[in-house]
Amino acid sequence: MESSGEWQCVRRGKRAARRGKADQSRNPTAAAPEPADRERDTRRITEAVNELRCEDFWLEWRDLLSGCLVGSGCSSSKENTVGEWQLECVCYGLGNFSSCVSARYQLAMLLLLFEALQIPVGQCSMYDPVFTVTECEILKELGFTVLTENEEGKRAVCHPTFFYLMHCGKALYNNLLWSNWSPQVLPNVIVIGNSFLGIQERMLQREFERDYNFLSHIVNVCEETSLPCSQRFMDVFNDSALIQFPADKLQKLPESIWTDLTEPQYQHCHDLEIIQRGSRHLQDDKCA
Repeated sequence: MESSGEWQCVRRGKRAARRGKADQSRNPTAAAPEPADRERDTRRITEAVNELRCEDFWLEWRDLLSGCLVGSGCSSSKENTVGEWQLECVCYGLGNFSSCVSARYQLAMLLLLFEALQIPVGQCSMYDPVFTVTECEILKELGFTVLTENEEGKRAVCHPTFFYLMHCGKALYNNLLWSNWSPQVLPNVIVIGNSFLGIQERMLQREFERDYNFLSHIVNVCEETSLPCSQRFMDVFNDSALIQFPADKLQKLPESIWTDLTEPQYQHCHDLEIIQRGSRHLQDDKCA
């Protein structure tokens, strides 16, 4: 358990929790210095996993995701395979879990879900341009694949893929949708992240439609299931949802919507909340 002082420093409201990661991404040089004790950070992750294991709400996360994987054709067996391929998992935008308590518990939740659903950690790719050298090493020791390229969320899938995108920027979700913009492909995308309805509610509708048009098209036909959390972890898991894209609902959208495949540019966005691929900085190379 973290000291009371460290826990109190992240007791923020919904906006502040999201803003913390956004500010960190926009100013990566402000990321925490390299931790001196890697064993300490690994121990803290283990402690966070054990703490969450004692929380009732995590069981609901487990059951919801388990049902989702079964519904998409993925069993939660040891092999966790469908046909000839293994279930893939992708985590973007986790943040500096060595210094940020919220990010550490979000990582702990992911590990706990993998353990409970018998999903090998090695099937999950991780990326955040703010990861430090030590954090990349810890993730690799845990078994994760640490990506070296900033995909900006633009990962196309061809079979059910689970994306863990906690408190990420709107552009990341919009980019992911654009990369899989087809009523045949989107049902393969499974997301645990910010509620799309919540994103819509916090924006002016005209800006939502102009800047994040793939999100705006899909928000009313995706299937959202709110994910619970206890009061203690409200700042860590607030506004979280399991989001799926049922084929029958996608078919209700006008066919013309699927023909617009223009890559998002965000030229009107002054507060983008993600680091774009062209924004190179020293941290980009630390996961190599």
